[in-house]
Amino acid sequence: MGKKKHKAGLPPGTPVFTGKKYLEEPNVVLMQYGIEECRESSLQARLPEPLEGDWNTWYDVRGVHDLELMKVLGERFRIHPLALEDIVDTHQRPKMEDFVEGVFLTFRALSFQAETLQIETEQISLYFGEKFLLSFQEKEEDLWKPIRERLRGNGSRIRKRGVDYLAYALVDLVVDHYYIVLDQVEDEIERLEARVLSGEDPAVKGAIYQLKLQLLHMRRSISPLREAVGQFAKTENRLVKSTTRVFVRDLYDHTVHVLDSVDTFRDMANSLYDLHLSELSQRMNAVIQVLTIITTLFVPLTFIVGVYGMNFEYMPELKWRYGYFAVWGVMVLLSIAMLFFFRKRRWI
Repeated sequence: MGKKKHKAGLPPGTPVFTGKKYLEEPNVVLMQYGIEECRESSLQARLPEPLEGDWNTWYDVRGVHDLELMKVLGERFRIHPLALEDIVDTHQRPKMEDFVEGVFLTFRALSFQAETLQIETEQISLYFGEKFLLSFQEKEEDLWKPIRERLRGNGSRIRKRGVDYLAYALVDLVVDHYYIVLDQVEDEIERLEARVLSGEDPAVKGAIYQLKLQLLHMRRSISPLREAVGQFAKTENRLVKSTTRVFVRDLYDHTVHVLDSVDTFRDMANSLYDLHLSELSQRMNAVIQVLTIITTLFVPLTFIVGVYGMNFEYMPELKWRYGYFAVWGVMVLLSIAMLFFFRKRRWI
């Protein structure tokens, strides 16, 4: 959050990069497509020149730290300054905004690291206008490989529709990946449950707490996206066709379902934590029960030993030839009788 302090006092619409620099130079991939054909090219730190003609143009920018490149994109495609500011500010809340010249969407891609129980996030931004779409991501990894493969295929639905449908397809791909993350989280919850029931892993408490924090973080990333997708489905912007809004409404249902699943897993993690505490309490009670039984067994034995340990001169049993063996016999029989009584009452 330290870099955000540099924005203090600057006028609205001033782009300031606030994230982590994942690569030295941005990579820009250009795809132009129509019903009959698809072309693509890529360059580093600068924009590939588009082909002339009636193409739908998609620039995919990986790495948003190069402010000069961002300004070039802003000027060429008339990106609103507030949208450009949000693109390079990688701590944005997921949202959608309508502008005169375009539509802006920002949201988060998620990935789950099972080794550290960390849910990593990456800010994704989309800006589309008349026959062009710009996508921005922080890292080098190509999140859009399935979309590119669909674009390369003849007869692709994306190629038959406008860039508004491409924007829907990109958001839909990210939401579909949420389901993969949820499956990984569910598997981890099952492993943690087995560790809790085994009772042999002292580190399981910290693992459960870490998973609870990550699920909360995941919910904070997805919950605003539901609002953004809902706005996307209801927008009356001329750039979003009615045929695309039908698909976006279906995407909204998927987002709601993902959010419900996250809430379910949060409840499961809380229940798992309660189960862990219950297991600890049960094991503690078992230890206390054993100690209590041992103590109870020795109370009458201690009484007998205490009586015959008194230094009185006239104690008849002390002169008896079999007194020592009789005391031992009484104590053994008493112990056996008490154990039998405890067993009958199911205390042991």
